Amino acid sequence: MDLQHINVKLHIAANGAEPNLTPLIPVFHNWIQGQVFGDLLLDVADYRHVPGGPGIVLIGQEGDYSVDQADNRLGVRYNRKSPLDGSVQDRLRQAARAALAAAQRLESEPSLDGKFRFGGREVELFINDRLLAPNTDATRQAAKPDLDAFFKKLFRGSDFSLNYGTDPRRLFTVSATATKPLQVGELLSNLGT
Repeated sequence: MDLQHINVKLHIAANGAEPNLTPLIPVFHNWIQGQVFGDLLLDVADYRHVPGGPGIVLIGQEGDYSVDQADNRLGVRYNRKSPLDGSVQDRLRQAARAALAAAQRLESEPSLDGKFRFGGREVELFINDRLLAPNTDATRQAAKPDLDAFFKKLFRGSDFSLNYGTDPRRLFTVSATATKPLQVGELLSNLGT
């Protein structure tokens, strides 16, 4: 299966109340000014008013970065918009690295005072292309070998389970949960080059 338009969401650890998303706006604007990623960063969109929505979005030319509240679960999300050459494993690694790099920057951002910390166990992966990857059993079976290999590498050192969404009206989604928490740096190291 030729997967494209991969999204990766890293759930943020819930330490009591949900963090205030307002401080992300100047942080994302600083990322634009510094062009901190390899993608051209263009603008910031504020969707805090949408319940269970996209939150604060940093719009890039090839992909978007956000701290979203989809399904009422706060997380750092990377949305690859443009097609990417290479193997499916290359594309999965690229999207995961982008999400992890954003999470790492947020965790170390002094102005956020440690309020945005990756929980270390849950990663969601979406294919944002209903034509290419409808949310069906056939898609799950076709994608399973690539997803198993990818998450085995990502969660090296921890067992994990995969849970697939089944609602045909939603994007193809797999939620991976590691049995032990891993730090962002460990996950980046596991992905290698």
